Amino acid sequence: MPMYTVRPFQRPAGAVLAEHRPACMYRLPSLHRRLSPDASPTPQVGARERREEVDPVLQALESRQEEILKRLYELKSVVDGLSKMIQTPDADFDVTNIIQTDECSPLTTSGADLDLMLGKDYGALKDIVINANPSLPPLSLLVLHSLLCERYKILSAVHTHSSVKNVPENLLKCFGEQPKKQPRHEYQLGFTLIWKDVPKPQMKFSVQTMCPIEGEGNIARFLFSLFGHKYSAVTSTLIDSWVDTAIFQLKEGSSKERGAVLRSMNAALGKTSWLVGSELSVADVVAWCALQQTGGASAAPAHVQKWMKSCENLAPFSSVMKLLK
Repeated sequence: MPMYTVRPFQRPAGAVLAEHRPACMYRLPSLHRRLSPDASPTPQVGARERREEVDPVLQALESRQEEILKRLYELKSVVDGLSKMIQTPDADFDVTNIIQTDECSPLTTSGADLDLMLGKDYGALKDIVINANPSLPPLSLLVLHSLLCERYKILSAVHTHSSVKNVPENLLKCFGEQPKKQPRHEYQLGFTLIWKDVPKPQMKFSVQTMCPIEGEGNIARFLFSLFGHKYSAVTSTLIDSWVDTAIFQLKEGSSKERGAVLRSMNAALGKTSWLVGSELSVADVVAWCALQQTGGASAAPAHVQKWMKSCENLAPFSSVMKLLK
């Protein structure tokens, strides 16, 4: 006698009963929809009369997602347009037109707040200490030192580290004849240059607490910031670009790279008196010194030659030229 009976799934002829074939394993109500208050809590499978409404939280989330995707699409369109404009050689976007509208204070302004930039230490003179190798003197730092002396009352000093055996006489007197020294507290800033066997120039203005700033370009940027200039983002970016180009391509690059830089400089100086805008910047100082050290001044194009003479007419540049003789 069988334990229980089961309704057969096949007819005697072997055909499968269509009404018994399942469409899925099991059914569950949707988690993203909720039933109306008068609906049954346990709806029957396949009951079409069940009334449902969209969850407001889900609807708000979908709307927010659509808005974000729309904004992302708009930003992508803007970025694509800018990239095409910048990569196109004959683009209408001319950065020099923007630079000419910048308001930049000339070198005769009062300068930066040294206490704000270097920190205030009562009873002690803030002293910028630079280590440099005499085999490759950082000419741009010497030019900037002369420019700073026109703005601030600076106590200058030159020393020789024990790692260096011989230093040329002109480098020991690179700051020129110093006036009669006064008490330290009467100076605004100290500037100490130490000739030392280092791979690249190093600078500190807080010897005990800060890591050194390395590289002639980076130190030149910092020293020039003591003049208190305020530039726009576009102008600051172009100045930084020219400084890096002068150090890594004009000074340390191959002859092919130097030729390309000179052509770019000639094109820029054909539009403005200085490399960036109508005022002297750290880009001019570093680029001029790089040309002097590489010996490429004589083969420079016409606009570059004119620009170099404009630099040499300034006393800080002409005093540094004496070190090259």
